[in-house]
Amino acid sequence: MTDQKMPPMTSVSRSIGVAPHKVFAQLADGWIYGAWVVGASHIRDVDADWPAVGAHLHHRVGPWPVSVDDTTEVIEVVPDKRLVLRAKAFPVGEARVELSISPAGEGCVVEMAEAPTGGIGAWLDNPILRMVLRRRNAQSLARLDDLATKRPAPR
Repeated sequence: MTDQKMPPMTSVSRSIGVAPHKVFAQLADGWIYGAWVVGASHIRDVDADWPAVGAHLHHRVGPWPVSVDDTTEVIEVVPDKRLVLRAKAFPVGEARVELSISPAGEGCVVEMAEAPTGGIGAWLDNPILRMVLRRRNAQSLARLDDLATKRPAPR
C-alpha cells in the first residue's frame, strides 16, 4: 500500500447455498482463481503454500494481446472465514481485496470488498469506476457461487 490514504472499500455480497468451508475451498485453490475472478485471464503459477500469508498467485490480467503478467499476494487468512489479498495489475496499480464468509442458515454470505491502493486506480477513484467495480465483483461472486455449489468434489 502507498503512503496516501486508501479510498473507501467498494463492497458487494452474495448469499451462497453451501457451508463456508465449501466456498473457502474454492478460494484455497489458487489454480482456479482465473475461473472466478473477472479480469484474471491465465494462472501461470501458484506458490505451494497458497493461501498462507505471503503466498503468491502468478497470473495474467486482461484480454490477449494486451494482457500483462502480475501477482496477487495473501495478506491475511482465517480459514473458512476471511481472505485478504494484495492484487497487482500493472499499469493500473494495485488493490486490497477482502473476502469475508459468514454462516447464514444452511449456507453463507460472502462479501467482497475492494479498494485501489496504488497506481492509476487509486488516483482515478470516482463514482463511475466504483459502479464498474461493483458490477465486476458481483459477477466474480456469481462465478464463485457456481464453483462452490456445482463443481464436483476432487476424487
